[in-house]
Amino acid sequence: MGFADLQAFLDRGGPVLLVIMFATFWMWALILERFFYFRFAYKAVVDEAVEEWQARSDHKSIYAHWVKDRIVSEVRQSAEMNVTLTKALVALAPLLGLLGTVTGMIQVFDIMAITDGADAKAMSAGVSRATIPTMAGMVASLSGILFTSRMDKQAERAVQAVEDQLEIG
Repeated sequence: MGFADLQAFLDRGGPVLLVIMFATFWMWALILERFFYFRFAYKAVVDEAVEEWQARSDHKSIYAHWVKDRIVSEVRQSAEMNVTLTKALVALAPLLGLLGTVTGMIQVFDIMAITDGADAKAMSAGVSRATIPTMAGMVASLSGILFTSRMDKQAERAVQAVEDQLEIG
């Protein structure tokens, strides 16, 4: 599939399809960023947090408890970065598809009003503009749901593991 085929597909789907495409690229960039974070950078963040906690001589006072809460909070913030935004993009994709449906149907109704329903080819172009964005929004959302739920669980488990390590240490 070349650039001309992509351009033809985007033209058939209308301008909303382009917005869906950019939102999907952004969503997948965030998903890949989290994947690489947990694959390569997360261990260093955990090691630094555990090292900071173990460097303290006092682990029992209320101040030490606050420090531990701060360390866990920083690890949580680092682990959950962009997860909420990714979930929002997953939820946005079908809504953008619905917007494409509405704009495509408006085009169909305009053509029907102008031609009294006599131009079936022009009406089919409007139906295409109505269905392609819907399909694209659903596919984008479904592809993101699987990975965002996995990311969410992975971040949750990672933070819990750090909390457990700090309790032991």
